[in-house]
Amino acid sequence: MGLRTKFNLGLLLASLLGLGLAAFSSNTILQNNARDEILQSARFMMESAIAVRGYTVSEIKPLLAIQQRRRFIPQTVPAYAAAEYVHRFQQKHPEYSYKEATLNPTNPANRATDWEADIVSWFRDHEGEEELVGERETTTGPQLFLSRPITITNPACLACHDTAAKAPQTLIDTYGSANGFGWKVGETVGAQVVSVPMSVPMARADQTFQTFMITMVGVFVALFLLLNGMLHLVVIRPVRAMSIKADEVSMGALDVEELSVEGSDEISDLGRSFNRMHRSLDNALKMIDEDD
Repeated sequence: MGLRTKFNLGLLLASLLGLGLAAFSSNTILQNNARDEILQSARFMMESAIAVRGYTVSEIKPLLAIQQRRRFIPQTVPAYAAAEYVHRFQQKHPEYSYKEATLNPTNPANRATDWEADIVSWFRDHEGEEELVGERETTTGPQLFLSRPITITNPACLACHDTAAKAPQTLIDTYGSANGFGWKVGETVGAQVVSVPMSVPMARADQTFQTFMITMVGVFVALFLLLNGMLHLVVIRPVRAMSIKADEVSMGALDVEELSVEGSDEISDLGRSFNRMHRSLDNALKMIDEDD
């Protein structure tokens, strides 16, 4: 096996190992960054909905308190206000969603689906947990969901959700008396769930990864060619010349020209040493001939 072959095998092994490590680390970082970006979008959407809820409670509900006695005004309900805010957002971004999924809601539109009910059950089983993040497949592609529990901490909420007999008549007239009652303080009745699409950020991460790996392969190929060129010029060519010259000298051709040596590296030093040996051998043989 020649020196060039050994060198290229070592270089190829090192390149493959380097590319593998670079691929693993870069792909992991890009995928994590994409997921963090998605999660940041979900948190922004969640905080926006919470801000709308707070505004509704502090500004809208007191303003319409008198009218609320005569007829039920859904705009005074924080969940309704947050849902309407997101509904307008969905007109341009339909793949995003927000829902206050409840197991026993007053408004049927808020009833939890099977996968949302699983989230509510998880919060009930993990008391004290304030957030759950997960992924799920949908017809439009993978989505990341961010959820937070809806737990009754304010006894004032039971004015509308304790029993149908205690609820405002305007509420009963609007939604009926079958649902949304029997809630208790400290009970987790639902979950705020934000869903954000993952396809675009993940595709962007994949594209960045592909571009990075193509660039890395190009760099390794260029490095491979450059090192092979240097190996040929600096090592293989002078060593091959010395090998040919050594064969000639060993066959008795002492009158051959000396090697042309330039530079000051180790290979050049070896060439000069070979020339000195050549001259010494030639002189020694001439002295023997003269003695004879």
